Amino acid sequence: MSIEGRVAVITGSTSGIGLGIARGLARAGMNIVINGFADAKTIDKILLDLTKYGIKASYHHADMTKPLQIRDLILSTKEIYGSVDVLINNAGIQKVAPIEDFPEEDWDAIIAINLSSSFHTTKAVLPLMRAAGWGRIINIASAHGLVASPYKSAYVAAKHGILGLTKTTALECAEQNITCNAICPGYVMTPLVEKQVVDTAIARGISEEQVKTDVLLKAQWTKKFVQVEELAGTALFLCSDSAQNITGAHINVDGGWTAA
Repeated sequence: MSIEGRVAVITGSTSGIGLGIARGLARAGMNIVINGFADAKTIDKILLDLTKYGIKASYHHADMTKPLQIRDLILSTKEIYGSVDVLINNAGIQKVAPIEDFPEEDWDAIIAINLSSSFHTTKAVLPLMRAAGWGRIINIASAHGLVASPYKSAYVAAKHGILGLTKTTALECAEQNITCNAICPGYVMTPLVEKQVVDTAIARGISEEQVKTDVLLKAQWTKKFVQVEELAGTALFLCSDSAQNITGAHINVDGGWTAA
């Protein structure tokens, strides 16, 4: 079955990994609903770029800390496009600090956006996918869903949780032609990681260049940052019929980080 004409909702897709995946799916013929924080000019430019692939694209303002807004994201997409075939849970934020100095409000925000939002989107979309008899849910986790790093307690906890949510979702809908998988990227030079470089440099008392070479790429045996196009290609494969029996899995795109 072709994925052309399918409808994909991608959270946190106004920049970085989410935007890269949106472009990849649009190029393959999917209609796209983007979500995230950006000014109106930026959003209009993104939508214009996406529609150049001959697909329909729109934006939803949902705040990923607000369950009612998250539910509206899913239901309004169904109302406008007629279906929600693919859900990419990508929204995320980061804070780097030792546990004893970690602000409680930052912990709560990271858990809400990086973990709880994926529960709320999944809860809203599963009835629609069950009724349609087809669906693909892809959770953007991280190598930090499998291994830990210091100073990232909330992020590591959230990404470990995402893998648990992925497995449970996969089992609950395994017989309805709905799959749920996680992609676990290594370091991608996105705006989120750029900010992390600055915070890590401060936390460790080293230069930003040292953070890139001695902290980030030290973990990735290829010594290369992951490209957003690679993650888009992985997501596209997971949406295809060739991946219909891949469910509850985590696909590592991490330059060998978690192989060691």
